[in-house]
Amino acid sequence: MAENLYIPEKATKAEKYENLLPQIEALIHGEPDLYANLSNIAAALKEVFGFFWVGFYLVKNDQLVLGPFQGPIACTRINFGKGVCGTAWKEAKTQLVPDVDLFPGHIACSSASRSEVVVPLIKNGEVQLVLDVDSDQLNDFDKEDQHYLEQLMEILARQI
Repeated sequence: MAENLYIPEKATKAEKYENLLPQIEALIHGEPDLYANLSNIAAALKEVFGFFWVGFYLVKNDQLVLGPFQGPIACTRINFGKGVCGTAWKEAKTQLVPDVDLFPGHIACSSASRSEVVVPLIKNGEVQLVLDVDSDQLNDFDKEDQHYLEQLMEILARQI
């Protein structure tokens, strides 16, 4: 696949995801390097949706360690069960947070972040990494985002 994304200009959010996911799948298919794939996925999500911050944290030893991302600088390490990302890792389930200031123990990597969705990638029964997407707007993510981002993590899990 060429390194261009083709998304209809006047597409709804669902249509954008439905057009984007097969393109991401084609882009990462056959590429064995995880960091290259995560980098392209982060860039594609940022390009199509204009998210404030989008990136990955990888499970390394007893922490989540910052991986490829698009956006302002971020927290480098997050402990198990801490913040939204650490909670997604601990609970092995997506965290959909309409207002990060109301999330117990939220880690403010950027004071501009207002809402967040974090989706874990589970392989062989264990969380391997999490996809973290932040918005500078309150309540910017919904079940539709959760649904498609979970599908994206399933695509990625098949590739790694």
